[in-house]
Amino acid sequence: MSKPYAEVIGDPIAQSKSPAIHNFWLGKLGIDAEYRACHVRPGELADYLAAHREDPDWRGCNVTMPHKQSVIHLIDQLDPVARRIGAVNTLVPQADGLLGINTDAAGFLEPLRGELEHRHLFRMARVLGTGGAARAIITALAGQGFTLVVAGRDPGKARALLDELAPASEHHAVDLAHFADPTGFAFDDRKGCLDLVVNASPLGMRGQPDLAFDWSHAPPGAIAYDIVTDPLETHFLKSARSAGHKTLDGLDMLIGQAAIAFEHFFGQAPPREHDADIRRLLAQ
Repeated sequence: MSKPYAEVIGDPIAQSKSPAIHNFWLGKLGIDAEYRACHVRPGELADYLAAHREDPDWRGCNVTMPHKQSVIHLIDQLDPVARRIGAVNTLVPQADGLLGINTDAAGFLEPLRGELEHRHLFRMARVLGTGGAARAIITALAGQGFTLVVAGRDPGKARALLDELAPASEHHAVDLAHFADPTGFAFDDRKGCLDLVVNASPLGMRGQPDLAFDWSHAPPGAIAYDIVTDPLETHFLKSARSAGHKTLDGLDMLIGQAAIAFEHFFGQAPPREHDADIRRLLAQ
């Protein structure tokens, strides 16, 4: 007998931690449904969506690389956040067609809620990377009043992202290599300020070189936030802690964005009191 299900689609997909998170929550809530991983190559995306539109048990899917932008042309509606970011990471079937949403921006901000509840004299974030994840992060931070420095191997691409996603403020684009070497820059008094350094790139991921960032470029009290989930303990985070900085890892964002998608798929908020158990499960 069939039962309701949701999926995560991408290419590759075997490394995804989303099934473990969603199935943990389904078990805790006693919901008779399941969440799967489905390998969908770029040339298969249109056929996948056509088939699943007709499946009454399908509750939707999360969308990961390389489909977050290409899927936009194959669905019926975009929510305002996904439209602004220009990327979709969640699809939800509705009576009038497929709705594309983006939970990455809200998921990224979730572990920063405590900080963002306070008023600051100034907020600055150095965002390292110019890929799909950076689009959501730039949009999220600009919406919270941050002045942004976006760094990429191609500073022109960084500038283009800022001009597209956050054109109203004075942000800056630089070469990623700018942050690799030590600096003697003397930071002013940062009392009342909120500073972030965000690795929004795949650097540091298993099989990728480490991200070269010298912490003399970050003011005292800056928070290091790495969205990489494999491994959780990246060189970027280790070096940040050694320099005395607070750190946030990739599971903070992953669990936050998954919680929003889960409620869309299964109609209930996940039991977030078990986040520590999920972290232990995913660290195994």
